[in-house]
Amino acid sequence: MSGEYEASSIQVLEGLEAVRRRPAMYIGSIDENGLHHLVWEIVDNSIDEAMAGACDRIVVMLDQTEHGFESVTVQDNGRGIPTEPHPHYNMSSLELVTTRLHSGGKFDHESYRVSGGLHGVGIAVVNALSSWMQVKVKRNGRILMQEYVRGETISHGLIELKETWEDKSGTHTTFIPDREIFGESKFDCVIIRNRLRELAFLNKGLTITLIDNRRQVIEDPSDTIKSSADESEIISIYESRGADEKQLEVEEKDWVYHYDGGIKAYVEQLASTPIHEDIPYFDETIDTTQVEVSLAYDRSERDLIYTFTNNINTRHGGTHLSGFKSGLTRAINAYALKNEQLIKNATLKKGIREKHSIFSGNDVREGLVAVVSVKVMNPQFEGQTKSKLGNSEVKGIVESCCYENILKFLDEHPLSARGILEKCEAAATIRMKFRQIREAVKKTQAKGTGKLVDCAVTEPAKREIFLVEGDSAGGSAIDGRFSEFQAILPLRGKVINVEKARLEKAMKNREILEIIRAIGAGYRETFEIEKVRYHKVILLMDADIDGHHIVCLLLTFFFRYMPELIDEGYLYVAQPPLFRVKKGNKEVYVVSEQERDEVIKKWGGKCDISRFKGLGEMNPIQLRETVMDPSNRTLLQVTRENIIEAERIFVTLMGEEVQPRREFIETHALEAENLDI
Repeated sequence: MSGEYEASSIQVLEGLEAVRRRPAMYIGSIDENGLHHLVWEIVDNSIDEAMAGACDRIVVMLDQTEHGFESVTVQDNGRGIPTEPHPHYNMSSLELVTTRLHSGGKFDHESYRVSGGLHGVGIAVVNALSSWMQVKVKRNGRILMQEYVRGETISHGLIELKETWEDKSGTHTTFIPDREIFGESKFDCVIIRNRLRELAFLNKGLTITLIDNRRQVIEDPSDTIKSSADESEIISIYESRGADEKQLEVEEKDWVYHYDGGIKAYVEQLASTPIHEDIPYFDETIDTTQVEVSLAYDRSERDLIYTFTNNINTRHGGTHLSGFKSGLTRAINAYALKNEQLIKNATLKKGIREKHSIFSGNDVREGLVAVVSVKVMNPQFEGQTKSKLGNSEVKGIVESCCYENILKFLDEHPLSARGILEKCEAAATIRMKFRQIREAVKKTQAKGTGKLVDCAVTEPAKREIFLVEGDSAGGSAIDGRFSEFQAILPLRGKVINVEKARLEKAMKNREILEIIRAIGAGYRETFEIEKVRYHKVILLMDADIDGHHIVCLLLTFFFRYMPELIDEGYLYVAQPPLFRVKKGNKEVYVVSEQERDEVIKKWGGKCDISRFKGLGEMNPIQLRETVMDPSNRTLLQVTRENIIEAERIFVTLMGEEVQPRREFIETHALEAENLDI
């Protein structure tokens, strides 16, 4: 029986203790994603200064102490966090915002018209989850500093520093994430670079610099500063810190992002094979809502529309996306009606006369690359992740802006307009054939389950399906599976590369049809995530170059035809063993040469080593134990955290253009490992 539950059992978590007790409530998780969220919180404060017109330069620095603790410093030349005593609290305004939740200057829209921070918890949460944090502020010719350990202020008031700054004002924040919270997680320079580059695109004229100094060794201030230290000790520690630095002779790595073209430059980078020279771009403010849009068409079939609200990536869209789609469709149809002579397809011309409309939304979005960025005074997001905008008034504003400006662009740029219209007409022609294609797919579905060997349980959340390379491996997988919840779909040969093949050709590929039929939720525009029959779709291929190629082809298929499957976390790649290491009665399976060598070293050498050339060489018991048993197997979950970078990689490696692929291979050739020869 549990202990007594009385009035004294009720606890109130004071200050930032609640954040330390339940960090995931504030930053989403305590893994790598949560760690990087700390960086975004501080950077977003600087970005808000930029949106307010008070900052044009941000510097982010990654460092590492001699004890291996990583630190992040974010510097801006904004107005600086206010340091004056707060009129209602017995502390400085700086200490208030760094140590109290829901405090800040973004609630009344006087200091910030728009901002990404809505709740006043950002810097305070970072403080709570850091083993040490320091904030320096320059205002009115003075530089003041305060330091904190795990959310607690360790200086009595603010300390004035005798430093020289180039900027007239600004804020410099440095923090060391607390290992008690984040363990050994490290900052990923690529993730940070991608986000900073995105922010530079979204804030034209802003310069953002990233410097990675992590191979340099500096003293760790949290080793020496304690909460009981008095002001003189803190000043002494601070002033001596630079003298004791131990640095390795390494070349600094830095990246500078600055785009005067803003999101127009973003679209130009994303559109790999544009079909028109002129790029539509407009930036308008209606009432209190700013709408900034740029778009282009390329030769691909897919559409890429990236939406942002107050610089927040709304990956699930929302009212601004709906408004953009409606405005675009209306504008292109209006232009087509005025220029009927440009339409060649007789059936489409008939549609103009009968319906006063010719193109569907899907028609005008084929090959589209667009960035839609809105700045909203009071954004309302659906869910805590801020991934979908809910403000109803934004839809009409964006639709009106897009309709008027896109139609104006088409009227003023007839050559580009002709290319866009031809692209839409080609898409509409394919749409007519699409009905026949869908009927063909339905007929294959009506024929039964094909080569699929299904499982017994019917609840999708408990079901798994393995897409297995080859009939031989498929047979072993069928015999070795857990038949209650694991289904097997053997694939014969390589699936078609859907990045190069049009829809009608892809739908003639037997393997593609088998996969669509097995998953049971449709594809592309017809895909319905609620109808997915398995919540684990696992790619199981040989651990050789051919197997890796098939995985790439399948990932391309899911990325283009069922991206929601990836977003929901349903797609995985199995890690079959490369070696079996045996010594006496001890036996272990390993997935890499490094693991093999570690086992040999641990067991003292002279081990019996077996290498598996393919899944077909493994008997059902071995396959069950190493790949299919949930308690032993290793699965890699497929995600698309950085959608834009994923798009670039797929287009580069799987697309039609040879030169970008050659350049990529030449650039990264020396990084390749474990190539089969």
